[in-house]
Amino acid sequence: MEFFRIRKDIPFMRHALVFNVISLVTFLLAVFLLAGKGLHFSIEFTGGTLLEVSYAQAPDLDKLRKQMEADGFTDTQVQNFGSSRDVLIRVPLSKDAETSKVGDRVMASLVKVADGSAGAVLAPTLKRVEFVGPQVGKELASDGALALLLVVCGIVLYLAMRFEWRFAVSAIIANLHDVVIILGFFALFQWEFSLPVLAAVLAVLGYSVNESVVVFDRVRETFKKKRGLTTPQVLDHAITSTISRTIITHGCTQMMVTSMLIFGGPALHYFALALTIGILFGIYSSVLVASPLVMWMGVSREQFVQVKVEKQEAVV
Repeated sequence: MEFFRIRKDIPFMRHALVFNVISLVTFLLAVFLLAGKGLHFSIEFTGGTLLEVSYAQAPDLDKLRKQMEADGFTDTQVQNFGSSRDVLIRVPLSKDAETSKVGDRVMASLVKVADGSAGAVLAPTLKRVEFVGPQVGKELASDGALALLLVVCGIVLYLAMRFEWRFAVSAIIANLHDVVIILGFFALFQWEFSLPVLAAVLAVLGYSVNESVVVFDRVRETFKKKRGLTTPQVLDHAITSTISRTIITHGCTQMMVTSMLIFGGPALHYFALALTIGILFGIYSSVLVASPLVMWMGVSREQFVQVKVEKQEAVV
């Protein structure tokens, strides 16, 4: 399915050096932000108190957040859990507050909201309270890093077996470029980095490599079918011929992610934000980072087309 077809190839590779310089600058800037400011980790990584409360009727989560913020709870997560009447509250670890009294202070804040609205109808009932230690956060961070490493290794092996090692190296550099850019945005604006955001980062890795595979597959096909084209011309043709597919795929995906970003509330906000950044930079890196890298590494037609060697007749 195609919305349109471009008859004349767009000369992307003519500006390959410019694209690579831009990518290198943004990558180094993101690394600098990560090293300088670091990530703002959520309670899953830093530790804190987790409470699950239930109501007779669905409460207004915005009122709960505002009241807890007024009572001195900062960076607190308040979201529905299971149903609209069940609420899960995560309070980050604080050096000044006693851990054993955090649950009582949170319940006192929730009672204030109930007293100011519908009285006993919105009175909260505490179902469980748990303390998440920083050691658990360290284990989650290490497990997340291991998951990221396994995904990267799996992508490299897949591309190396399906195409050629130059494509594998180029694709993984481009995909890691996307991941570092996402983390750079979270470090720059100090957005909360939680487990859903980590899941979004892993999803972006798989999503970005899909676009690279489509372009690389067209590159291999063009090398086999069309003779007389230089490597930059082959890459330009592959990218141009897949533009319609790229617009359809990424446009539909971004529509869904945008709906989560607008209507998903605080629980899905940073998850959808990470996906949005990943989709936008995934398009850029798959087309304007991975393809130039393949060209610089010396990909050629001879690597895909086996030259037939004529057998010499035996001399009697």
